[in-house]
Amino acid sequence: MPRFLVLVAVGLMGLCMNGSWGVEAGQEAPRRIHTLFSVECQDYFDWQTVGLMHSYKKAGQPGPITRLLSCTDDEKKKYKGMHLAPTFEVPSMSRHPKTGDWYPAINKPAGVVHWLKHSKEAENVDWVLILDADMIIRGPIVPWELGAEKGKPVAAYYGYLVGCDNILSQLHTKHPDLCDKVGGLLAMHMDDLRALAPMWLSKTEEVREDRAHWTTNITGDIYGKGWISEMYGYSFGAAEVGLQHKINDNLMIYPGYTPREGVVPILFHYGLPFSVGNWSFSKLDHHEDGIVYDCGRLFPEPPYPKEVKLMESDPNKRRALLLNLECINTLNEGLLLQHAANGCPKPKWSKYLSFLKSKTFAELTRPKQLTPATLQFENAVHVVQAVQQQVVDEPTKPHPKVHTLFSTECTPYFDWQTVGLVHSFHLSGQPGNITRLLSCTDEDLKQYTGHDLAPTHYVPSMSRHPLTGDWYPAINKPAAVLHWLNHANTDAEYIVILDADMILRGPITPWEFKAARGRPVSTPYDYLIGCDNELANLHTRHPEACDRVGGVIVMHIDDLRKFALLWLHKTEEVRADTAHYATNITGDIYASGWISEMYGYSFGAAELKLRHQISSEILIYPGYAPQPGIRYRVFHYGLEYKVGNWSFDKANWRNVDVVNKCWGQFPDPPDPSTLDQTDKNKLQTDLLSIECIKTLNEALRLHHERRNCPDPNSLSNSNSDAAEEVVVSRKFGKLDASHVVGSNRAEMNHSQEISEPTLTDGLFSSVRFWVVALWAFCGLGFLTVASVLFSGRRGKGKRGKSYRIKRRNSGSGFMDINGRDRHLRGGEVPL
Repeated sequence: MPRFLVLVAVGLMGLCMNGSWGVEAGQEAPRRIHTLFSVECQDYFDWQTVGLMHSYKKAGQPGPITRLLSCTDDEKKKYKGMHLAPTFEVPSMSRHPKTGDWYPAINKPAGVVHWLKHSKEAENVDWVLILDADMIIRGPIVPWELGAEKGKPVAAYYGYLVGCDNILSQLHTKHPDLCDKVGGLLAMHMDDLRALAPMWLSKTEEVREDRAHWTTNITGDIYGKGWISEMYGYSFGAAEVGLQHKINDNLMIYPGYTPREGVVPILFHYGLPFSVGNWSFSKLDHHEDGIVYDCGRLFPEPPYPKEVKLMESDPNKRRALLLNLECINTLNEGLLLQHAANGCPKPKWSKYLSFLKSKTFAELTRPKQLTPATLQFENAVHVVQAVQQQVVDEPTKPHPKVHTLFSTECTPYFDWQTVGLVHSFHLSGQPGNITRLLSCTDEDLKQYTGHDLAPTHYVPSMSRHPLTGDWYPAINKPAAVLHWLNHANTDAEYIVILDADMILRGPITPWEFKAARGRPVSTPYDYLIGCDNELANLHTRHPEACDRVGGVIVMHIDDLRKFALLWLHKTEEVRADTAHYATNITGDIYASGWISEMYGYSFGAAELKLRHQISSEILIYPGYAPQPGIRYRVFHYGLEYKVGNWSFDKANWRNVDVVNKCWGQFPDPPDPSTLDQTDKNKLQTDLLSIECIKTLNEALRLHHERRNCPDPNSLSNSNSDAAEEVVVSRKFGKLDASHVVGSNRAEMNHSQEISEPTLTDGLFSSVRFWVVALWAFCGLGFLTVASVLFSGRRGKGKRGKSYRIKRRNSGSGFMDINGRDRHLRGGEVPL
């Protein structure tokens, strides 16, 4: 037996020495893989890091992974994401230490050079896989399985690098014939990387300094700003050291593209916007998004796979849509797990969270294996037009900072609108922060309880004008914006101004809608006919520059600083011009000057000759038919809208406190499955209407959960205000305004005189009144019976008349001042 063991040992040693144990003859051993990706100290890269790291683990990618983190000293002091990935810190070269050129993309080759020179890990690596942060790994990426050889790396095809075929390559490499149009995924031998990395860096610097050849026809960079210098640095550097790439256009796919038949991509690169139905995602919409550190918040929930199967009958297109879902769902799954690792409380159950944790999703996202079709190399003679767009969507210069504002007052009416807007803001991917401009009198502020509903800037109320005594709450909007500009600090370059009665469905960004200094963006308000008649002639020196706009405003901060005071002054001016309130002049059917603030905006902008980029693709009123193919970014629910027998009118909820009463919400709309499917236009209109009210109700539900409201199922009608509110909001499909509005709607007609609202008797708008009335009735009955018994009197007791509620008229003639165009189906008049 000992002799046998000795023979076995000798045989094993022989196998190992001959290289035939687990490694075929002529192949290298061992094969140690290391994955690298480069980022900076920003929230933008942190959520990408979370997605990539999660997919790295989920896909079973072999070997270690290292994040090359480039930070300045000041950035490092504030940075909180060191725990997100195994990290090797690299000095930032975003601002070049010699030239002063600002070019963050150079950190990628600079980081690789630094890692090779200073990392102990680099001493024990045979093969390197270099990825970008905005990628999701779907299956193991093994260089030699892809066909990589020493001297012949494998890379993805970047067809828009036209400089490989013209004077650019002739200027920057001695071997232009070896220039390959590649990038994205790079799999190469460690010896090749050591030879390439310094050249990659120096060629990047060289192309970056060659400003004379930045033009689009030479580089393919549509910006003409040298943003893709690093990509050319790689291609020219590889040509200089004699690397010839094996180009594979199947391994990596952009979500939104359709893979070839039989091809199973093993890498998502979500550098371009992609969509599924009305849902969409663009990484650039989340440039300043701290979603990694915001417990419980994920990217907007996409449709479910079963919905996609109903949405698209073509199997290839359906497959592409399912890949889109896999990409965003994997990102959200990574965020969910990272939140748990951060110590966040367990999120509330939802259908979407249940799906992400389901066996179905685990099966859909199990690691993918390479197929023969995937491994086919390309001659790289085709250029996919959509790939050209990558240059548009992936410049390394960050987009300008954005800040969103909206104006409200200290009332329950504005509070529930605030809850809805802020909730939708976080779901929409709107970049930057949001601030509520809260206009309150001192007395209102003492009693106000909604301070925590939104980040808030407090503004003195001008509802009652301090000089004229005029009651006009709409003036608070320009007054509040002016106050914020004078008292708040902001580093935002663009300001987005919304109304409280809006729901964001997607980001509104200056770069997408082409806002610029001197060129704000807004939405059409065609009923502002005063722009084309004597009203404009009276109130602006440049009536030809008067634009009929409002609702959503995107304006450069410099323009807003010049404009805000004019907006306020012109509002006061038009409001004081009572001689021109007539409907045929203003378009205001009330002829009461309620839309003076809107004219104040248009006339103020005209004074500065600010001509607007007017977009009809930003805003839609629920109940209006959408135009095909448009992804509206905002619901403006200022008008009543209906779905079948169900309807919603915000004015009916002026005096109902659905924010402070536990589980208060609005009547549920019809189930989408019950809608008429034959009329596609009507169906889309109804679906949008349902989406709006469901978003409002979801916002209220989450608000009540944050307030730790008790389980509504455990409440009784006899001892809980919360139960009462559930009855009010849930039991009635359509509430008559007489139950909720403190003024007589029958008197709100065309000729109504509008005056300052007074306090209404809340008793007559509450279910509580009925309880009190019932107890009073029972008490009277008891006293009647007792009186008969004690008096010994027989006879039929006199039956009291049933109490019939007569609704009180507050005498206020109170009009909807947040949506002063409830009379106009053509547009909304914001406060």
